Amino acid sequence: MSYGIVFINFAFILYTVGVWSEKIQGKLTQGHLIFFWLGIICDFLGTSAMEEMSKGHVINSSLYQYVPISDSFHSLTGVLALLLMLLHSCWATVIIMKHKEIWTLKFHRYSVIVWLIWLLPFVSGAMFHMM
Repeated sequence: MSYGIVFINFAFILYTVGVWSEKIQGKLTQGHLIFFWLGIICDFLGTSAMEEMSKGHVINSSLYQYVPISDSFHSLTGVLALLLMLLHSCWATVIIMKHKEIWTLKFHRYSVIVWLIWLLPFVSGAMFHMM
């Protein structure tokens, strides 16, 4: 199994726990922030490992199949999702540091949107590269 797949799945778990626990609690906490940042780190590591694998720099590169249309969609949504996750986590950090109570109560609306956008490359990567 590829390190990229492992890290991407950890990113999914960590980011999902962060977003949905924050949504269910209705308030942003430092604990949620930790899950967001750990999710981004794992996503970045997984994305980097998969990019190396796609270039053939990894011995186990037989897991990667090049499909031009699906690859462009996956790459585009992947970059968008990673940037949105980064902005989301930076914004959460500012909210926690500034102790803006009203912002912490409304933050979960945007968290779920970013999480849904993040699911696009996660699911497309799994679907297109398993075929």
